[in-house]
Amino acid sequence: MRSFIAIELPDTAKSALAELQRELKKTGADIRWVKPDNLHLTLKFLGNIEEKVIGTLVQVMRGTCNKYTPFNLEIKGMGFFPNVRSPRIIWVGINGNTAMTGIQSEIDSGLSSLGFEREKRNYAPHLTLGRFRTSQGKRLITEAVEQFSNRSFGVIGVESLSLMRSDLHQAGARYTKIAEISLRETGPESAR
Repeated sequence: MRSFIAIELPDTAKSALAELQRELKKTGADIRWVKPDNLHLTLKFLGNIEEKVIGTLVQVMRGTCNKYTPFNLEIKGMGFFPNVRSPRIIWVGINGNTAMTGIQSEIDSGLSSLGFEREKRNYAPHLTLGRFRTSQGKRLITEAVEQFSNRSFGVIGVESLSLMRSDLHQAGARYTKIAEISLRETGPESAR
């Protein structure tokens, strides 16, 4: 099964980002927009895994989660991957604390001991809003994104990590939660 580890977004954040998408759609840019219910903050894409490794994945997640207490992240800023001149992905940024970076790094490290490849690039936390199909409307959407480049779209509380399954369909990906692991309730965070 195709899977990943993520931080899920609360409905309030999904609503704010859905409103942002509605505004950006007015530019007429040829973008395949991510459904608001599918928006999440990916910590580690696992690819295709076998069901028998789920228990081990959950153990790695639990070991990491036991080291961190709940924290907040701000959804703020926008941009394009790889860049504004040849955009393929439109994203919203995540301004966080060191806990999120620490969690991602520990999960990456813990999973490498299970044979999962370590990330080659530095972790760039973001939420993918959409993917460009063509360059139609590129100028208008880059101008629109500039208006939102420093806007905050809200603060979210992170209390758990989720192991998610991704099933690809003609209408787009469907995500199913396989497991949810809570962060530790009390005590000092190791990443602060």
